[in-house]
Amino acid sequence: MKFDIDYVEKLAKVLADNSLTEISLEDGEQAITLRKEVMGVAAPAPVDATSAPQPVQTAPAEQKEVKKGKPLTSPMVGTFYSAPSPDAEPFVKVGQTVKEGDVVCIVEAMKLMNEIEAEFAGKVVEICVEDGQPVEFGQVLMYIE
Repeated sequence: MKFDIDYVEKLAKVLADNSLTEISLEDGEQAITLRKEVMGVAAPAPVDATSAPQPVQTAPAEQKEVKKGKPLTSPMVGTFYSAPSPDAEPFVKVGQTVKEGDVVCIVEAMKLMNEIEAEFAGKVVEICVEDGQPVEFGQVLMYIE
């Protein structure tokens, strides 16, 4: 799949029409993420050819992140917690090796604490979310290589 300007514009329309804050796609060779700010001024959907450079510039940056490892994404909307309680050690730290099925964080949704497990084994190379930060469905929580 090639991320041409028409395709990017369609994604931006989906982002705006569905009150989403982020859309991320990857096809193995390339990746793209479209985001709009929740607080402050929202990033408008690219409408004409002058808006095209922004998504094109975003794709190479995302590809660098993809090369860091596989993304582990949030399965739901909620609040990210890196530890089981405020005074406990985090489930994982950057540089730590995890096995498939290891609990790596918690996403709280509707007062329920949902343990998020590693979908694959590897080393945590980046944690993309801060403790207590709201997360969206499909948002990258961390990268594991």
